[in-house]
Amino acid sequence: MSHQTPSDQPVDRRAARPAARHGWPQALVAVLAGVIAMGVFAALGLWASGATDLPDNAYPRVIAATVVTAVGGTITFTGDAGAIADTKAGLTVIPLSVTLVGALVLAAGFLRPLRHRAVAGTTELAGWAGRIALLWVLALVGLALAARQDFTVSLGDGTIGAIGDLFGATPKVGFEAETGPTIGFGLLWLVGVFVIALLVSRGAPLPARLLRFQESVRPAAYAMVVLLLTCVGIGVVVGLVVAATRGHVSETFAVLLLGLPNLVWLAFTIGLGATWNGRVDGPFGLPMPRLLDEVLRTPDVSTLNLHSLAEHDGRVWWLVVVDAVLLLGAAFLMAARSPARMRAWQHAVHMAVALALTVVMICLVGRLSAHYGLSILGLGDIGGGLNGEIFLKPQVWDALGFAVLWGLVAGLLGALLARRVRRRGEVAPR
Repeated sequence: MSHQTPSDQPVDRRAARPAARHGWPQALVAVLAGVIAMGVFAALGLWASGATDLPDNAYPRVIAATVVTAVGGTITFTGDAGAIADTKAGLTVIPLSVTLVGALVLAAGFLRPLRHRAVAGTTELAGWAGRIALLWVLALVGLALAARQDFTVSLGDGTIGAIGDLFGATPKVGFEAETGPTIGFGLLWLVGVFVIALLVSRGAPLPARLLRFQESVRPAAYAMVVLLLTCVGIGVVVGLVVAATRGHVSETFAVLLLGLPNLVWLAFTIGLGATWNGRVDGPFGLPMPRLLDEVLRTPDVSTLNLHSLAEHDGRVWWLVVVDAVLLLGAAFLMAARSPARMRAWQHAVHMAVALALTVVMICLVGRLSAHYGLSILGLGDIGGGLNGEIFLKPQVWDALGFAVLWGLVAGLLGALLARRVRRRGEVAPR
């Protein structure tokens, strides 16, 4: 009879591996990495769009403002055109390329010290997240204080310019970040990043009370993140091809570095059948393909969906095919990562709920609104090109309904395709 000594016992390497430290130095590295990554993307995108030519050394301050808006912060516009003039301006847009890179870097920094752990206590997770959050607040305060600038607006040589010169009106516009809302929305954004990171990563520990939810939530959350990142990857390839074959390299790279997810996730929802309403008026233009600008540049509010786009270019129907392939792949991935005992109808429900939440998120972050107006003696814009408006907003309930329908069908088909794949919980036959 053989006798096993303690040294002969099998060792659980995951349990034996020491946990990484997660103190203040690690939190500082995570926050600095996130802010620097976002700042680099914002700087390169603004450089490609020509922002380095802004007067009064405004380029660094515009970078700070871009990072602030990327995490949900609030930028307000100010105007001063003298006693005889009036200015008004507003901007609501999230540069999702900057948002995405910041979320990925911060999520990696948050998860790295927690890897190789099966379970983590609530107190431990809260303490680690709290360290990052406190340093993140300090970073947001610094960004908000840096994101402010004033500009002088030229009235041109037309009638408005002549009246302005006669009365000595020198319009000035500026922007500044609101510190309170920036901190509040920035913290909500960070909490969202942490929650999604814990849901998506199979190796991230959860408190013991939440372990029973990981089998149903984690595969669906992972599939949705992969789906969104795949859309972005396709957009990068398309953007590089466009830059190489059709010119406009700087403009294309500006879109890639600042607002690529804004475009590809919009196209994804349109492919599902969603409808967006919008308008482009005045000298401004949308950072998107010419087709969308043509549809939206009308006297009245325009409808942006598959039918309205197909009237200008029938190739948009390929969006339906691309969406179908992407959703089927995401559903298969979700089913393959789920326990084998889960039934097909459960996969369908999980996919429908996950896709609906994803589409709602896109509808919330994909909205766009910008306007600027200048009037002198109530004359408004007389040939000066000084007024303009852009807005884009979704019909949320329609988008939600299509997402549920697509999710149910894709989830069911994905579960059927994954039956031949060996999954967690299965025991190989002897």
